[in-house]
Amino acid sequence: MKLQNSLNAPKSSHNKMTLAGILVALGVVYGDIGTSPMYTMSSLVAGNGGLQNISTDFILGSISLIFWTLTIITTTKYVLIALRADNNGEGGIFALYTLVRKKAKWLLIPAMIGGATFLSDGMMTPAVTVTTAIEGLKGLNINNHVLITNQKTVVLVTIIILSCLFFIQRFGTEALGKAFGPIMLLWFTSLAAAGLYRLAGDWSFLRALNPYYAFQTLISPSNKNGIFILGSIFLATTGAEALYSDMGHVGRNNIYGSWPYVKICLLINYLGQGVWLNQVKDLVSYQNMDTLNPFFEMVPAPFRLAMTIIATLAAIIASQALISGSYTLVSEATKLKLLPRLRMIYPTNFKGQLYIPAVNNIIWVLCIAIVIYFQNSERMAGAYGLVITITMLMTTILLNAWLLTTKHNRFLSELIIVFFLAIETVFLISNSVKFFEGGYVTFTIACILIMIMIIWQYGELLKNDNTFHREYVSLLAYKRQLKKLSEDDTLPLYTTNLVYLTKIHEGYKVKKDILYSILDKRPKRAKVYWFVTVNVTDNPYTTEYSVDTFGTDYMVNVQLYLGFRMEQKVNFFLRQIVNEMMIKGELPRQPQTYTTIPDRNVGDFSFVLIQEVLSPDTQLNNIKKSIIQARLWLQRYTVTPAIWFGLSYSDVVMERVPLILGQLRSDRLRLIKRDPIIKYYDDQDEDDE
Repeated sequence: MKLQNSLNAPKSSHNKMTLAGILVALGVVYGDIGTSPMYTMSSLVAGNGGLQNISTDFILGSISLIFWTLTIITTTKYVLIALRADNNGEGGIFALYTLVRKKAKWLLIPAMIGGATFLSDGMMTPAVTVTTAIEGLKGLNINNHVLITNQKTVVLVTIIILSCLFFIQRFGTEALGKAFGPIMLLWFTSLAAAGLYRLAGDWSFLRALNPYYAFQTLISPSNKNGIFILGSIFLATTGAEALYSDMGHVGRNNIYGSWPYVKICLLINYLGQGVWLNQVKDLVSYQNMDTLNPFFEMVPAPFRLAMTIIATLAAIIASQALISGSYTLVSEATKLKLLPRLRMIYPTNFKGQLYIPAVNNIIWVLCIAIVIYFQNSERMAGAYGLVITITMLMTTILLNAWLLTTKHNRFLSELIIVFFLAIETVFLISNSVKFFEGGYVTFTIACILIMIMIIWQYGELLKNDNTFHREYVSLLAYKRQLKKLSEDDTLPLYTTNLVYLTKIHEGYKVKKDILYSILDKRPKRAKVYWFVTVNVTDNPYTTEYSVDTFGTDYMVNVQLYLGFRMEQKVNFFLRQIVNEMMIKGELPRQPQTYTTIPDRNVGDFSFVLIQEVLSPDTQLNNIKKSIIQARLWLQRYTVTPAIWFGLSYSDVVMERVPLILGQLRSDRLRLIKRDPIIKYYDDQDEDDE
């Protein structure tokens, strides 16, 4: 059965390419990859020892490497292949994982690693893009005033802009988002215009598209970094993974329609920077500059301020895309039970608008810390891109599993995957030197996220391991007792509808704690006993349910099937279900004598949530026990089940039960015979001492 929820977001897959859709795609998808020209060439020059150590062949080879990296990684792997691996229009590593997770359990590992590294490296995006944009204002004369004179001012302004950006997230960014498309269209057009202006001075630089220059540069002595130059080259394609993740917001076809324009604009800008570098590489005035950024320097002086303003706006949009993407990724991981539950807020009715306060605050603090620690964009770019390479490798592994489930030629599919694995492994090796240049920051963050995922996932497996001492009972065995309790007028009515959120196992078995709560702890008389299970489906927008009344009108097993992007509003859904069941005659009506709602036929609901507390009787080895304790600790400091399941304004009762895992200890008292008078005097003697 389908749940009709007016608040549900519609499917985000778009079947048609439209001009409006392409404009939205420009504003949503390309923030990261679109701002890469601001720091990629600068990183290449700095990494080779400065302007005085580069040659024409080095410049040509660098641009050639950028072009072919964009072609192989971004265009071929992500645009032409990965975008086909969509889950009802949704993209990203977790959406891809839901497509293949039934194929092999071990695929959870690359999904966890890829998700953690994507989140970690993405935290660098706001810091590096905004810092680079503000650095474009340093020393710039505006109406005979230089507003930003040193790097400390750059850092301060960057912190203020980032803080404002993170602060407004709680109010929603729907209005701001409407301007993203036009601004990014202006940005890419400006990139092409600035690049074309310089390229017109030396059209021969178009020969950089020849792959010969790329291979020559890798082995040329003028390239002081050898293969490790690819660490800087990789900066040009770091946004490819974000492009795939954001597919659900704009649709595959709109990315197909917008990517050619974006790629051409990026390429022209890189070519223009190359021509400018070739023209000034021998000039002492430029060689002696403290920080040289070809992106801003190649722009004619009259247009420098305008370009810097547009660059700042583009940097903010790139940061906003990263922040929104992080919310979505964490939400998906939470619904897939890879991360603890976090409080989620939907500030507007705009599709896709989501705000997670904990994630927002963590990313904000880390971004500010990164800006303060690295101080300038050159050092940030040196650390940027390490762990996103790991994300790309994990995506490739999952793509391999997906290709094996399609009708594509198996040999050709494996050949393609081996090719991408080889390319990305080379990039990973070349990026490995970034670990010591600051990459350890994002690597550490990724490791912490992976550890949290392991604790949450493995802890859940340990809790539900059938080899441990867990008692399950069949609901069918308690039908008579529940009927008798429901009709027992000597007991006060606890509630009309008593709801337990619990998983129903094979044979209608539930944890004994549930029945103990109803019958033993305090007999809870109710008209209807509900046993509800929330199942997260692979389809992101599923809203379905099934019911089983066990042949009664006082017991109901509800199986909710909700997509991994849907809100789990259990209270809202249950009220719809009970109304539908009453209309069909599956449940008797529950008329209310005292009510503000005329002709109300549905009684009150009470939800009982079972909170497990690790028992001292648990007998596990130290590692497993530590994982369980860590999971329970995380559970205590994350959002409560009541909030998570949409029960904030419902009647909720929390009951604590002991969690006993492993073998039970047989601690029994042994009766002994002892003179109580002697015992009394023994105790007195001890007190005297």
